[in-house]
Amino acid sequence: MEARAVAKYVKGSPQKARLVIDQIRGLKASDALAILRLSEKRASGPIGKVLWSAISNATHLAEQENISVDVDELVVNKCYIDMGPTKFRRRVRPAPMGRAYREQRRSCHITIYVSNEVEG
Repeated sequence: MEARAVAKYVKGSPQKARLVIDQIRGLKASDALAILRLSEKRASGPIGKVLWSAISNATHLAEQENISVDVDELVVNKCYIDMGPTKFRRRVRPAPMGRAYREQRRSCHITIYVSNEVEG
């Protein structure tokens, strides 16, 4: 059985969030939560919330279908970060050779799938 959770428009760049999500891909959900809890990256907080949501979605689906699911056996099957909209702010930053760059506020979409079967 597979369950998913999605968080959209999360503040932070997708490139930095992918560094965190690569650490938990393929791990058991409890181990992934421990890694996220100890990580000092800013993206680990929202990713942890999405993982908790995916775990609770799996237990809710199991209750609806009358299936027993052991939370300790859930595995982070697939997880990825997509780029969200970028806001170009009116503020400018100094750039080389007397130029100026506009400030960009990046956002990302986080998707995590958990299941009790290992994908192979």
